[in-house]
Amino acid sequence: MTRSHGQDAPPGARRPPPLPGGAPVRLGPADIPGLVELERLCFAVPWNAKQYRTVMDNPPFRVFGLHHDEGLAAYLTLFASDFEMEILNIAVRPDLRRMGLGRRMLAHVLQLCRKMGIQRGYLEVRRSNAAARRLYEAFGFEEVGVRKGYYPDNREDAIVMRLEFETGQPG
Repeated sequence: MTRSHGQDAPPGARRPPPLPGGAPVRLGPADIPGLVELERLCFAVPWNAKQYRTVMDNPPFRVFGLHHDEGLAAYLTLFASDFEMEILNIAVRPDLRRMGLGRRMLAHVLQLCRKMGIQRGYLEVRRSNAAARRLYEAFGFEEVGVRKGYYPDNREDAIVMRLEFETGQPG
């Protein structure tokens, strides 16, 4: 029997909070505390508030998020120029993972990039992050290189992935 979102959970089990609805929204300076909190939950080397304040004033930098009743549920950061973009981070609260929030964030941002006329997208992903790599591949990203020892916490390699928007799949 398939269980979803805590239905038929054993007595006393903590049910996950309800999923946020609606489309991702553009985040701004007022969202920095929530971004920093989610960074700390998700990354070994998180961004701090000062880093976010610095990039929020940079027009190519964009951050989109999904809020829910317990705060920020997920976000995606990127730099977008005239013809290219780079996804910097996608983060989903640990208790809300594997529920499609990362897919929703990525689909929303890629649709916006297409409307902006962006032709190519890039990202780096940890070699060990098989789930993220499968997600990116489902949207048409392809492996194009490796950055040896890229991540400072454990010197893990980063896989560089590229999406050509005219051939990329919608996910």
